[in-house]
Amino acid sequence: MTTQPLAPYAITGDQYINGTWRAGRSARRLDDRNPFNGEQLLEMPLASIGDLDDAYQAAHQAQAAWAQLHPTQRSAYLEKLALVIQDRRDEIVDWLIRESGSTRIKASMEWQFTLNLVRECTSMPMQVEGRILTSYKPGEQSFVFREPLGVVGVISPWNFPLYLSMRSVVPALALGNTIVLKPASDTAVTGGLLIAHLFEEAGFPQGSLNVVVGAGSEIGDAFVAHPVPSLISFTGSTDVGRNVGRIATGGKHIKRVALELGGNAPLVVLDDADVEIAAHAAVVGRFLHQGQICMSVNRVIVDRSLYADFAALVVERVRNLKTGDPAKADTVIGPVVNQSQLDGLLRKIDGAQSAGLKQLCGGPASGLVLPAHVFGEVVADQELARDETFGPLLPLLIAENEGHALALANASEYGLSSAVFTRDMARGLNFARGIVAGMTHINDITVDDQPNAPFGGEKNSGLGRFNGHYALDEFTRAHWVTWQPGSHHYPF
Repeated sequence: MTTQPLAPYAITGDQYINGTWRAGRSARRLDDRNPFNGEQLLEMPLASIGDLDDAYQAAHQAQAAWAQLHPTQRSAYLEKLALVIQDRRDEIVDWLIRESGSTRIKASMEWQFTLNLVRECTSMPMQVEGRILTSYKPGEQSFVFREPLGVVGVISPWNFPLYLSMRSVVPALALGNTIVLKPASDTAVTGGLLIAHLFEEAGFPQGSLNVVVGAGSEIGDAFVAHPVPSLISFTGSTDVGRNVGRIATGGKHIKRVALELGGNAPLVVLDDADVEIAAHAAVVGRFLHQGQICMSVNRVIVDRSLYADFAALVVERVRNLKTGDPAKADTVIGPVVNQSQLDGLLRKIDGAQSAGLKQLCGGPASGLVLPAHVFGEVVADQELARDETFGPLLPLLIAENEGHALALANASEYGLSSAVFTRDMARGLNFARGIVAGMTHINDITVDDQPNAPFGGEKNSGLGRFNGHYALDEFTRAHWVTWQPGSHHYPF
């Protein structure tokens, strides 16, 4: 018996509001193009303020009924969603390649991350726990319940559009919330409209997930300030995240925020590290998805005794990386997402060259494809080491000793992910705990996100934690309830 292939989704560019597809009512339009070859993927009218309000009202109307479903019923919806994602693998991977410039390697990883997340969340409705407290009042019973927040607004980025949308959407829904999702304009399909089709095929109730594709300049502030959502989950740059936080907590309707922001991940190579393993990890951790990952290795800090060998091994590997068409299985470096992103990277390269930094490898861009660049003997206060570089540029820094390496690792306004390489587990654990970051990996790349482990950062890398039981705290609220029998003795 043969299974008929699934017909691909007909993605027309409509908004998804209250379980129906309809055209956006803004006068603005989106021209969504493949960053590698310029092919137009979608042309659509964007969402207006009125569309946004409709989406929030739909989510609000749907939330009580969704939350009242038995946890096993919400789990069943998520189980069906996992099957849909599994069945639609090739279509999802193809869209990620065409719209976000993902290489086939990265797109396949993102699909797998998403499937793992949904599978992990199928049990989440059954993991909600309350507490019984000892009361100071005789005869009183005191309880703490975990309740859904209500409606959650999700703003997702373009670099891992499917996964980073779903990382908020799925656990929030699992815990009884409903959603309005605003994807990045560069990835309107993979960050939003494709997700809506997946949920629609899985049979989720109307209004439980709503997707609005709109210009940030038109609906961005209103998305955060709207009176309906109780929490705004934002993943993106630190500068935009600051504004989201200001609006969410400083306006008329104060709400919670979960902010996953920028990073400047250090990869530290101590003097006892296996230099070949560390060099391999540095190249993968930096150049996966052209370096367009918040957890990407942003700077490598190498003990002086290993620096020469390490730098030579990195350059050897980088020169063998294949660049070009992301659809080809062996391509490692595809296009950056848009011309603005490329222009910023070229300015950084010009600045590094003007500052006299040692360029160990690199080359001119071809379209939006920028080959890997490596700069040696970079100083901590130079731009390449100081700022988050969202692209295929790798600075190498020299540390004089372990203490100096730790100081360099912490010399950043960011504290998202990090890594350290050493043959000594105790030394590695001690060093890792000295790094002010949300995540540190010993003898591995900085890019890791597992659905049962806490994901989040310190300092200007954000607030809150995603994944596993940490998501239970983010997407629910504590509700204290007491019960008293009979009459009471009050002081008046």
